[in-house]
Amino acid sequence: MERHHDAVLRTVAEKDVRFIRLWFCDVVGTLKSIAISPEDLETAFDEGIGIDGSTIEGFTRAYESDMLLRPDPATFQTLPWRGEVEGTGRMMCDVLTPDGEPAASDPRRVLRSVSERAADKGLDLFAHPEIEFYLFKEGYEPGRTLTPVDTAGYFDHVHKGQGQDFRRTVIQYLEQMNIQVEFSHHENGPGQNEIDLRYADALTTADNILSFRTVVKEVALGMDQVATFMPKPMIEHPGSGMHTHLSMFQGGRNAFHEPGAEFGLSRTGRQFIAGLLRHAAEYCAVTNQFVNSYKRLWGAQEAPSFITWGHNNRSALVRVPFHKPTKGTSSRVEFRGTDSACNPYLAFAVLFAAGLKGVEEEYELPEGAEDTVWELTDRERRTMGIEPLPTDLYRALEVFESSELMAETLGEQVFEFFLRNKHDEWRRYREQVTSREFETSFFAG
Repeated sequence: MERHHDAVLRTVAEKDVRFIRLWFCDVVGTLKSIAISPEDLETAFDEGIGIDGSTIEGFTRAYESDMLLRPDPATFQTLPWRGEVEGTGRMMCDVLTPDGEPAASDPRRVLRSVSERAADKGLDLFAHPEIEFYLFKEGYEPGRTLTPVDTAGYFDHVHKGQGQDFRRTVIQYLEQMNIQVEFSHHENGPGQNEIDLRYADALTTADNILSFRTVVKEVALGMDQVATFMPKPMIEHPGSGMHTHLSMFQGGRNAFHEPGAEFGLSRTGRQFIAGLLRHAAEYCAVTNQFVNSYKRLWGAQEAPSFITWGHNNRSALVRVPFHKPTKGTSSRVEFRGTDSACNPYLAFAVLFAAGLKGVEEEYELPEGAEDTVWELTDRERRTMGIEPLPTDLYRALEVFESSELMAETLGEQVFEFFLRNKHDEWRRYREQVTSREFETSFFAG
């Protein structure tokens, strides 16, 4: 750790970095930031920087508001869009109590705890996200129709397209921040794009997603566009998901791989999927945390609405992708339920906790579904034992609230705040009177 401290101090001096931004996020996943000068770096590393935690969603109560930010020196990078002269650096932070203990309310702490519990069993957790988002010509305003930056579709090559220029700039910035990109392309919806980050350990990947969303928004603003990770911004077009490939390694060996097994999937891998399925309704409120999230899940267009798994089934909640028989590291599990607006620390924490529960308790994996689940009748789904995901945020919160696994994984403070925050969102949503209600009932009676 000391070497990382010294490396940051040297880099700040050599690159003429004048401002250092300390990044962290609240329980909902909103990025927070404060700036310090290079002269305060050593204090930040040794003692932490004090903040008022009572002003941050879910962090603490007013009478115990003092908290500390301690930057993680291994995450230091300069921000490319801020320029090279008198530049700006950033570090991800852990949130601590005044006595230096990890804050129970810190989402990064939640994921670190799950990773450490896995490490105690000799397991390393990895994730590889495919992040979708929309680009619009302007931001949202009441009464304004959103205008996408193009009318292209899936994998379309848009000549002189703004989306291509946009993706190139985003990828350049990400790689300058040591965030590696695997693929990028235009998605199904007009103005919709996808950029896939290369796999890394779960905590690093969650850090990278926060940085990714910031880069995307900054580049969009620089091109007079607006980027959104809203799960379903246009009801007639596909939503934005964050399909995530999950894997576990033990002693350098892929714990999900077994040569000669069906799909190359080991018993551990099958138990992990069984855990994801059995607890899916419980963690759905975390992986899909907004009222709008359920308009994506229940909007068809390949979004998963039912708790199923399959090999080549893109309507399933969990998919086992094609693996290369000669390459054991390629065996993995693709979770297709998460949307791009989740808090990545909490989402990864609950997904890995559910999968690990399946391994620990040796859950049996049910039969896979290779049919398009949307095309089955309700009776056929019932016969096959296929259960639906919650159909709205309220139903998701009902299951979440009764889940011992969620309370244990998130910790009491995050669990209780998340529940209160989301019930409040649902209440405010129900208080709205929509144009559809006027259309259907204004002249009734």
